[in-house]
Amino acid sequence: MSHRTAPEHTHPDDVPVETALAALADPVRLSIVRELSTSEEWSRSCGTFDVPVGKAALSHHFAVLRAAGLVEQRDIGAKRVNRLRREEFEHRFPGLLALVLREE
Repeated sequence: MSHRTAPEHTHPDDVPVETALAALADPVRLSIVRELSTSEEWSRSCGTFDVPVGKAALSHHFAVLRAAGLVEQRDIGAKRVNRLRREEFEHRFPGLLALVLREE
């Protein structure tokens, strides 16, 4: 049985605004954040997102989102599930998430 290393998370309080903006500037990551914003917490595993990238690239995008304090992940069995850190991120960057989540 293989055991994955638990993902490392950066708390939004420790994230510079440039890091948050860079994470949200990428269309794939923005799509992930938007999908998470309308999903129940911990209900979405990494493979359930409708994004045009392979598994390795998807892992990278989730790592960037974790480093920016936007996403928290945990392993449940063989799946890694996600939640948007909406409250913590909003506390650090008031209004930013609401701006990027608005549909054009």
